[in-house]
Amino acid sequence: MKTKLLLGAGLGVCALAWAAKDPVIMTVNGVDVAKSEFEYLYHKNSQQQLAPQPIDEYVEMFVNYRLKVADAMAAGIDTTAAFRQEMEQYRHDLAAPYMVDSVYLNQLVKEAYDRSLEEVQTSHIMYFKSPSAEGNAASIARLDSLRDVARAGGDFAELAKTYSQDRGSNQRGGSLGYIPAGRYPYHFEETAFSLQPGEISDVVESPVAYHIIKCGGRRPARGMVRAAHILILDQDGNAEASVARKARIDSIYNVVKAQPSKFEEMAVRYSDDKGSARQGGLLQWFGSGMMVAEFDSVAFALPVGEISEPVRTQFGWHIISKIDRKDPPSLQEMKPAELARISNPQDERYAMIKEHQTAMLAKKHKARLNDALVAELREYVATNGVDSLFYVNFSAPGYATRELLKVGKTSIPLSGLVASMHEGRQPNPVQGGKFLDASIANFENNTLTAIEEAWLEANQTDYRNLLHEYTNGSLLYEASVRNVWDKAAKDTEGLEEYFNRNRSNYTWDVPRAKGVLVQAKNDSVAADIVRRYAELPKEEAIATLKKEYKGEASIDRVLVQKGQNPLIDSLMFGIGEVASPNSSYSSCLVIDGRVIDAPEDVSDVRGLVTSDYQEELEQNWLSDLRSRYPVVINRKVLGKVK
Repeated sequence: MKTKLLLGAGLGVCALAWAAKDPVIMTVNGVDVAKSEFEYLYHKNSQQQLAPQPIDEYVEMFVNYRLKVADAMAAGIDTTAAFRQEMEQYRHDLAAPYMVDSVYLNQLVKEAYDRSLEEVQTSHIMYFKSPSAEGNAASIARLDSLRDVARAGGDFAELAKTYSQDRGSNQRGGSLGYIPAGRYPYHFEETAFSLQPGEISDVVESPVAYHIIKCGGRRPARGMVRAAHILILDQDGNAEASVARKARIDSIYNVVKAQPSKFEEMAVRYSDDKGSARQGGLLQWFGSGMMVAEFDSVAFALPVGEISEPVRTQFGWHIISKIDRKDPPSLQEMKPAELARISNPQDERYAMIKEHQTAMLAKKHKARLNDALVAELREYVATNGVDSLFYVNFSAPGYATRELLKVGKTSIPLSGLVASMHEGRQPNPVQGGKFLDASIANFENNTLTAIEEAWLEANQTDYRNLLHEYTNGSLLYEASVRNVWDKAAKDTEGLEEYFNRNRSNYTWDVPRAKGVLVQAKNDSVAADIVRRYAELPKEEAIATLKKEYKGEASIDRVLVQKGQNPLIDSLMFGIGEVASPNSSYSSCLVIDGRVIDAPEDVSDVRGLVTSDYQEELEQNWLSDLRSRYPVVINRKVLGKVK
């Protein structure tokens, strides 16, 4: 509630300045329409017309539009939970580009690009994070000790083999090989690429673990490779079988060396990698470190178009054919993918972008947190975690009304933060501290975002016009559904009455055949259908017959103009021979068939009648709206519309 009051207070000053620059062109049921909004919609409408629409004609159309919006608001459509949620999401989506610091985003992209030009030989010693604060502290302490030993001359590889919990690398002395940019968590990668050859890092935190990192060397990035391979598995340690498998791969190699065109055929027939064998051995594009080291080194070193001798890896024997290669992407080529990555909440830079946005908005709107109160919250959580008493204590009057955030001259109390935490519990003090800090950051960001959105609506004409267009368009749609479209579609008696009242408007130049068309397997089935049709209530007959004679007959109500259907022409108008278009049905007839020159009832012209009835409902609706809702047009301002 306080936030809403803040938004209202902030908008009051903006609105006065805005009104002077953007005069009211009309008022509909007490709601002002700014000249800029009218001009925006008028020009947009004109662009969609073959010829410019006279402004007086458009004014009438615009007034009708705003009267319907006024009626939707009078009906409370804008207050429904579903509508408010939809509008809130649209407001956020529309405002998001206005709050992006493109300079900061480009810095992050450029940073990623600069790293992508190199690959860094990296080793690490890792300990997984623990659920307990004590466990994490112990892991950090152990890594600090191992770092000191390694920096003092200890063998990093041996330390990794003995102590690292990364089973994928510890037996290789912690080696991850040459890592390219973009493959590892941001802070891990940031540290790895900042080290000089031989240098060992302090403890680095990643989303799931703690690490110390050693740099072995650097080299230019090698880009990507497309290759195909033929694999003969050899992993079971059977020496005799291994000899046979080596002989087999050599035999295959001799064939493809003599006739390279046979590579795909040999891969399909003999490769134990069945996934790629189906594609002639073809693999997806891969970069450094995506394949085991032995495969990687041969694939990158091999010239395009060449085939390697058999290569031994932990999986067995491979013959590699290098299909293609490509250099690392340029800055412009990689930018879209990198922007998508950093916009993913799972990427560590997403939180950095949000923090930067908060700082930017805080500076713009002169916002600051009450550091003393935040310290009290953290002190409590450091001892107790976020428990039930946290909410009891900090919801009490003494705390709830204390200022947590000040924006300009407006104070936002602690109660807003506590409510936003939704009584989430985190009894572990360390995890509770992270939960508290994340909650404060989210609350500050959400509050400032709401304030910025209100500022945009008051000060950014493009934003305001798009927002109002979408909001009013949604209200118009919902009101039209209620008052016209659904009413016309569902009001059976109203449709019938309208048809009878306007029957002379619905005529045909060509007669129609009307009835129930039956196409049956034989005359016996057709005769049985005729008998059953006579026994059934007319409103249920067709649906019932379709179920009873499923697979034996096709049964459909028809209303067909003469000359449009050969079968109906032969059955009802005596034109041509009777011949079913479906060879499975030899017997055809029309039950209750007759030829009519004009519609008998509303069902014969339902589409036309519904459309005309909608038009009448709309005109009646507009007439009612004009009698109920006052419209005042400022002709002087209207005359200034470009």
